[in-house]
Amino acid sequence: MHQLFPEAFDFFPTTWRLPEEFHQFCAEVRILKERRGKRYKPTFIVKPDEGTQGGGIYLLQDPHDVKSIGMVRPAVVQEYLTNPYLIDGYKFDLRIYVLLGNIEPLQLYIGREGMARFCTVPYQSPSRMNLHESYMHLTNYSLNKYSDGFIHSEDGDIGSKRTLSSVLQRLKRRGKDVDKLWKDIEDIVLKTIIAILPEIKTFHHVMLPPGKSLGGPKCYQVGWDRVASVPS
Repeated sequence: MHQLFPEAFDFFPTTWRLPEEFHQFCAEVRILKERRGKRYKPTFIVKPDEGTQGGGIYLLQDPHDVKSIGMVRPAVVQEYLTNPYLIDGYKFDLRIYVLLGNIEPLQLYIGREGMARFCTVPYQSPSRMNLHESYMHLTNYSLNKYSDGFIHSEDGDIGSKRTLSSVLQRLKRRGKDVDKLWKDIEDIVLKTIIAILPEIKTFHHVMLPPGKSLGGPKCYQVGWDRVASVPS
């Protein structure tokens, strides 16, 4: 979809599939460095195929540092967003829940409440010294709950795991355009569903063939994780 509509589908970082696009990844990074000069020191994040809860994710700055996850086990590698918007010095993301109620015609619902998941080590720009700091760079609750810096709280307004609404209210108090942010989220959700709809239809027809009324999925719940960045 990005190749067909590059301006509409510009909301995700440059991405390569590994291992099949490893040489392309190396070549394109080399070209980018030549074009942007010595100051350009990109960081990349590698995510294993079918991975969950942050397992196997790691950062690198040299394409040749790709590990077995990427060279043996399939993965994707993306340019890492190095300027995330911070709250109290910590990186966070917004977990949005979407209910796909019907495929034909397309019908989906976006939950107005969700989660904000915080890292548990104050954020620093990526460097060779901190690439291994998962608690600084990865927002996954399944990882950060083991950190000594994790703050448990029954209050949804504080702690390392907060309600989406509380964070949006805080952003609004800071003068941020929360209405625009929410419209952007709705736009991204809809475009993502449109992009993967053919695969969802195929899966749905396998699980619930025509004429079969029982035993198959009646709806799908999907989680979106969004990291806000600071405009350059």
